[in-house]
Amino acid sequence: MGLRTAKLGSNGPELSVVGFGAWEAGMAADWGTPPPEDQVVRAIATVLETGINWIDTAEVYGDGTSETLVARALRGRRDEVLIATKVAPRQEGTGFRAEQVRRACEKSLKRLSTDRIDLYQLHWPDSTGVPVEETWAAMASLVEEGLVGAIGVSNFDQGLIERCHVIRHVDSLQQEFSMLAPQDRELIRWCGDQGIGVLAYGPLAYGLLTGAITADTAFDRGDFRRGETSLFGKGRRERSLAVVDAMRPIAERLGIVVSQLALAWTFHQPGVTSAIAGSRNPDHVRSNAEAGDVVLDRATLDELDRILELGPAFA
Repeated sequence: MGLRTAKLGSNGPELSVVGFGAWEAGMAADWGTPPPEDQVVRAIATVLETGINWIDTAEVYGDGTSETLVARALRGRRDEVLIATKVAPRQEGTGFRAEQVRRACEKSLKRLSTDRIDLYQLHWPDSTGVPVEETWAAMASLVEEGLVGAIGVSNFDQGLIERCHVIRHVDSLQQEFSMLAPQDRELIRWCGDQGIGVLAYGPLAYGLLTGAITADTAFDRGDFRRGETSLFGKGRRERSLAVVDAMRPIAERLGIVVSQLALAWTFHQPGVTSAIAGSRNPDHVRSNAEAGDVVLDRATLDELDRILELGPAFA
């Protein structure tokens, strides 16, 4: 099965417009009661049937568990997909000093059972005093050595990206972006103008934009979505669900489901290369992949933009 692809910035690889995110796979407890590990591995392996050609993971997802599960799922078929992973600053991650970045890369390569990482990313900005210039120079050296194909950042602002850019082109920005979290639209558009690819995480707003969550949905203890400061908090969930309700007739008109409409809106935005959708359910992986074939015309995009005024970002 073929899926539409887009080039990652000016220098990166061709990525399917929907990617697979392995956060849920590695941080199972954060999403409530986890399914059996074999089911998680099957969900990741489903990517190989769908046309999704890249998987995003990170060293901090389950302290390496996600990377290990990705390796299991791809056993014998690693060359069929591109792998993106990330290094995080201390204390959660290995650290952003030059020697730490290299050590983190080597550990990820081992967990992933591969000799190369197609896209290596800084997971979020450092707050311990490590200059981003030191970190980015270390990332660039990994490219020069052939351990890494492309390098990017995640959760960075324009100022930090520009500081990296002085040293070496930034291939990508991974940023939270969805119909319920569109605040970084201008930064994403700017990245597109600079030849920086953008990978949108959270495009389904952690389940809100699937249409499966209602005002009465309760989350298990430990599930991060119980938090009052999230999109699921008091008042915000209702506004989010108003957006979903307004999306339903549009999805029905197009012959798709709400989640596919939300994904399509995301990768149709200026600057966005691909939307990252994770799941521990193989059927959901297939459905997400099918969104990659959805084409939205200008009138439909304008219609969707108008209903965003119902959402929490504008409340």
